[in-house]
Amino acid sequence: MIEAIRTAFNAQFTSEKYQQYLAILNAPFKDPIPFRIAETPVFIDKNFKAQLLDAGDYICDFITDPSFAAKTTLAIPQGIDIPGETTLPECVVIDFAIAEGPGGTCQPQLIELQGFPSLFAFELLQAQALELAYDLPKGFSPFLNGYNQAGYLDFFKKIVLGDQGKHTILLEIKPYEQKTRHDLLLTEAWLNVPIVCLSEIYLNGKTLCYQKNGVEYKIERIYNRVVYDELMQQAPNFIAQFKLLEQTENVAWVNHPHHFFRISKYILPLLNHPAIPEAHLLSDWKKNQAADKLDLATSICKPLFSFGGQGVMLDPTIDTINAINDPENWILQKKVSYAAVIETPSGPSKAEIRLFYFWDSQLNRYVATNNLTRISKGPMIGVSYNDTATWIGGSISYFEQ
Repeated sequence: MIEAIRTAFNAQFTSEKYQQYLAILNAPFKDPIPFRIAETPVFIDKNFKAQLLDAGDYICDFITDPSFAAKTTLAIPQGIDIPGETTLPECVVIDFAIAEGPGGTCQPQLIELQGFPSLFAFELLQAQALELAYDLPKGFSPFLNGYNQAGYLDFFKKIVLGDQGKHTILLEIKPYEQKTRHDLLLTEAWLNVPIVCLSEIYLNGKTLCYQKNGVEYKIERIYNRVVYDELMQQAPNFIAQFKLLEQTENVAWVNHPHHFFRISKYILPLLNHPAIPEAHLLSDWKKNQAADKLDLATSICKPLFSFGGQGVMLDPTIDTINAINDPENWILQKKVSYAAVIETPSGPSKAEIRLFYFWDSQLNRYVATNNLTRISKGPMIGVSYNDTATWIGGSISYFEQ
């Protein structure tokens, strides 16, 4: 997005540097990273960064408004009632497209948001690897609001562990089979948080426990990586294990499972900002088609709570819409035109930036700290859909300081 910076990076790029970058990324692990890593970071100028942060702050203000809980009560599916929900989660992630703006400019456009952790550890490793393998421009950083590698890691540790010395676990479904397992392994290593599969937890009275090497441990705090949409695709024993969480007491959460539903595509119709495309719950749109300006030809249809682009309809039709039997769990959103502005040796790429927000208890607000960036040449952005071309895949953005 900064022509001189992009030209300079492409000119100094070699396949040897890229292989060195991959080697540094893979060095901490026994098996290679299971998704494609892009050859390049994305370089973001001050103006676009300011637009991103303005939109992110607007969304965070909406989440922290006292009316938020009442507005999102219906987002939580019936039958889920897990104790211990706090008013606000410890972290929020927000995805923005680098989209086409007026007059050939670029502008951020909200794609989705999640009250759920992301690759918070892996992105620190990615920044470290890039800076070892490449000659990056001075005056750029993947961190925001004055954070650096050490400060970000300290903040991440505080978010996960809290400040009360509670025994914390990282909870996941089949963690060592996940595409994100390398992030889980880094979190375990850097924060000394044991990885526990959902199948391993059990109740001792009202106390949630697990065993390691024959020793029973009381679970007091959970860094929750269980994606509900994935849970619903598991065998009944995993779903039964999840129900144990409704019977336990005195567990703190990062983030609480309810926040996965509250802070999701469910709230997109409630937001009003230039960087946020028009959106409707599908159930509402079907009732008011004549009154709504949004039409199917300019829309995309998504499940509310799916991850990684699963179930997305890029070109919905009346027939495919009518075939959905739970329209209250789907969103209809105005299509975003991604800007193919990242010049690469194999043709221009487009990108999506996920901002990481952590709750700062001293400032009493969410603070943008770091990011994850995905680069694509195809119609879908997620790394699962970009594994054959070059100059695409998982990356990180460097912001002009």
